[in-house]
Amino acid sequence: MERTTTEYTEFKLRNRIKVNRYLNYVLWFFAIAAPAIAAGIKAGFFHDVTYATCVNTFIIVVVLSAIHLILFKKFPMSIVTSLFALTAVNVLLVYMDYSNISIYMTWFLVPLLSLLFCDSFIFGYAVVLNYVLMVITTVISAPYHLQIRADYDDVASYAADVLGGFTIETLVMVASGFIILKLTMGYYSELFDQYTVIRDQQRSMNEKMEILDSMAEIYDNVNLIDFVENTETSLRDPEQKKHAIHPGAQTHTLMNQRIKERIMPDQLEAFLTFTDIGTVRSRLKNKKLISAEFIDVVSGWFRAQYITVESSPEGVPSVVIYTTRNVDEEKRREENLVRIAMTDEMTRLFNRRSYEEDLIEHRRNGLSEDIVLFSLDVDGLKPVNDTNGHAAGDELIRGAADCLALSIGNSGKAYRTGGDEFIAVVHTNDPEKIRESIMERSHAWRGQYSERVSVSVGYAAKKGRPDASIDDLEHDADADMYKEKEKHYREKGIARRQ
Repeated sequence: MERTTTEYTEFKLRNRIKVNRYLNYVLWFFAIAAPAIAAGIKAGFFHDVTYATCVNTFIIVVVLSAIHLILFKKFPMSIVTSLFALTAVNVLLVYMDYSNISIYMTWFLVPLLSLLFCDSFIFGYAVVLNYVLMVITTVISAPYHLQIRADYDDVASYAADVLGGFTIETLVMVASGFIILKLTMGYYSELFDQYTVIRDQQRSMNEKMEILDSMAEIYDNVNLIDFVENTETSLRDPEQKKHAIHPGAQTHTLMNQRIKERIMPDQLEAFLTFTDIGTVRSRLKNKKLISAEFIDVVSGWFRAQYITVESSPEGVPSVVIYTTRNVDEEKRREENLVRIAMTDEMTRLFNRRSYEEDLIEHRRNGLSEDIVLFSLDVDGLKPVNDTNGHAAGDELIRGAADCLALSIGNSGKAYRTGGDEFIAVVHTNDPEKIRESIMERSHAWRGQYSERVSVSVGYAAKKGRPDASIDDLEHDADADMYKEKEKHYREKGIARRQ
């Protein structure tokens, strides 16, 4: 409100400059009064007016106009400049009336001109000055008018009659002028407030459009959806042509009708549900945005978003931005990070964290009949570490991991769950064959520090144990692995486990 008041004041000052300029034109225009009066004298209209009056009128007009022009050049917004212009017109009227030129109706020109300033003080000044000069001029010119009129007995009766009429007319003019001024100032003030609101809204809209234009450069597709006007506008389109939408009868915008042709078939239903414009407002209520990710069969992963731009007091969006942006590289990085987080750095097998998360899924979803859990442990790792160093021990761990991974292939997942401990969850109907494959590969393995890697492998199968859980299989596989390990130590003549 304070800013609007200040701007309205500035508007009045600018208006004062314009009115002062045009009043100066009016003053200079009065210069033609001199030749007009001279023509009237020659034609016999002004019997009691001399040519000297014409010359004096011209001089007065030129002097007053020049002074006002100087004031306007130096002080165009000054109230003094405005008051001088109104005073100059009144002075000219006084002189012309004193010179026996009847111009009664022109007296009310000055207060009417003052209304242009939209300023109550200037209007009040014009009215008071006008009335005072009318009284003075009437009294001074009364003897002249009494000589040419026979309906008055003395000067006082003529002056009283004329001033009475002037007073009534002045009161009517003051009341009318005050109403006009009040209405005009109120109208301009209201109009200016509306202009300010519209200008602020336009500025806000321009700022939003600049932001949206910047957004349009970031996203592959950017649509402005106006649910008030029911239009859809592509901000990536140079023409930004508006297309009509019908939320009651139409489920998808033109953009999404084109995009859906390239959505992966298994994601099409989810995409159509997310992009349904009939429900997007309720889903966006009291939210800044909603988003979902889908796969384009040509360009890969993309992210679709509905962003609230404007909403009702109840939080229901009225203007929404719909964007799509390719995130295929981002998804690949994300998947890579997930893979790294779930992968053992040394062996490139899945790690303990991955195993524990998969256990949760197995517990929740149950086990298939062909599932087998393998438990593998490297034999004699500690002596190798003590004798040849940890580089040799790490080599054995990687060797065991390779033997396990190559043996199960695509039939399951292999995990490194500890230093030299491994688990594999496999779908197979011949677990013994896989164990034999692991053993054969370990016997054939050769390393830089060691000639072979020795491993102990145990397993437990779901088949034949309908009530077994994944945890039961893990326990049984570990038990079987330790049996194999004890067997290995006995065959090697090792008295205790190393």
